Order: sequence, then C-alpha cells, then structure tokens
Amino acid sequence: MIIYQMLKVRDNFRMNMYQHRQQRLLALIDSDYGGERVRFCDKTNLSESRLAQLLSKTFRDGTAFTEKTARKLEILANLPPLYFDQGVFDSGEAPAASPFLKVEPVEDSDPALIQIPKVSLRLSAGISGFDVEPEPYDGTTTMVPADWVRRRGFDRSKLLAIRVRGESMESTFYEGDLVIINVADKEPTDGGVFAVNYEGAPVVKRMERDAGQWWLKSDNPNQHKYGRKICQGDDCLIIGRVVRREGERF
Repeated sequence: MIIYQMLKVRDNFRMNMYQHRQQRLLALIDSDYGGERVRFCDKTNLSESRLAQLLSKTFRDGTAFTEKTARKLEILANLPPLYFDQGVFDSGEAPAASPFLKVEPVEDSDPALIQIPKVSLRLSAGISGFDVEPEPYDGTTTMVPADWVRRRGFDRSKLLAIRVRGESMESTFYEGDLVIINVADKEPTDGGVFAVNYEGAPVVKRMERDAGQWWLKSDNPNQHKYGRKICQGDDCLIIGRVVRREGERF
C-alpha cells in the first residue's frame, strides 16, 4: 500500500509537470507572440504540427513535453534555463511528505551561484565558429560559485560546459566528466588544456610546444594508442580553454 501511494505521488507529479510546461508555453505565446503560434514556430524553427503535439492533452497521453524538449526550447527561444519548469509547485499541489530529504532547486538569482549551460558542440572541419545544442545527458545547467567566476575575471556568457569523450585524457579527465570551457580564451599555452575542433570533431587535449610546433597531447600513459598529433592550420582550431572540472569520480 505504501509503495502504491509513493508511485501514485510520483506519477501525479510527472503529469503536473507536463501540464505545467504546456501552460507556461501557452502563456508565453500569448504574452510575447500575440497569441500567434506561427510566430513562436518561426522563432524556434519548430513545426506547427510538433507544437500542437507538445500542447496536446491526448498525444502520448499529454506527455510529449519532456525534460529534453523543454531544455531545447528554452535555448531556441532565448529563455532562462528551466523557464518551463519554474513555479511548478505554486499551485499548492506538491508531492506528499516523505521520509526523504527535500532537495531545493537553486534559483538563478542566487548571488552565490551561477548557472553554466551544458551543451554539445556542433562543429565543421576547417571552420572556427561553432553551434551548440542541449547536452544529451539532460540538457540543463551546472552550477558554479559566482565568486570563482569573479576572481578569475571570466565573462559568464563565455562559459560553457561539455562532456569529455573517450579515455585519452585519463587520469586527468574521464569519460563523461563535465568540464567548463572559456571560449574567450583561445591563446595556446604550453601545458594548458583546451577544447579543440580537430578535423571537425570536439576533443579535449593538452597543448604542447615542441620544435616550433604546437601539438595535441593526451594524458593517458598509453602513448602508443593515444599519441600526440600536430596542431596546425584549419584542421586544429581552439574552441576555448578548460578552466574547471565537474567530475563524478572521487
């Protein structure tokens, strides 16, 4: 009976979240787009049929407005992170009391913390510019101390969080580690770690100066498998310096 009640609370909360996102989106379209759905679709490149699915109470039983979709729409519409989830408990209907500790979300207005968007980089070979899309793990944000940003003189709008791919940087970074990059800092330094557009693929590597050339070096001791590669021309374009690691290994 207790298990049934906990599942019911969880399912009710999930349904409330979907409905809440739908209501937030409708209110946004009314207030910022004059109630014209087509204008919102033009802004976000969302098809009208897809928008209708997100707002439908019957399509997929009203559960089309998922976490991943909400985070992506917020970026496309230039909205604050977690915009569609804000105020979900304001109606007064919150999950029933439980013996578990309650974790309160930190608001972006909290002066002690700053939200950094988690993204995946979309790159093309030979092009220094790049696009971003919501990071596929959850597409939300990571929090960093505001004091850390201020002390290092970073522009928060130039900070992005990306996932480390592969094992080439072990044991400094591991597969899935979240690292924050400063895209305003593209000047290579010997021994510095950078996110690099290498032949159209995003890689995290250590820069090494040798024989008048810049090289991409891996920290993995297996140099036979992860040997260094020369960094020159349009095949190797620096995206930004890695300035922080948010790992899960300890």
